[in-house]
Amino acid sequence: MLTLRLSPVLDKELSKQARAAKQTKSEFVRSALAERLAEAEDLRVATKRLRALRAGKSRIYSAEEVKRDLGISV
Repeated sequence: MLTLRLSPVLDKELSKQARAAKQTKSEFVRSALAERLAEAEDLRVATKRLRALRAGKSRIYSAEEVKRDLGISV
């Protein structure tokens, strides 16, 4: 459970956007929060992988290398 206070301006914009999406304000906020959390997780994973790549602990494979290693012919 989460309770939060919005400024009148933000509340008005939330109402407008939720109405346009044909959702309640709660549904709209839940959806927006789920998207933001997924984006944050994607960024965390990408940053971790980039650090590993830069540190030489990982490498990038071309599509051709993957196909060759898996025995896939095109």
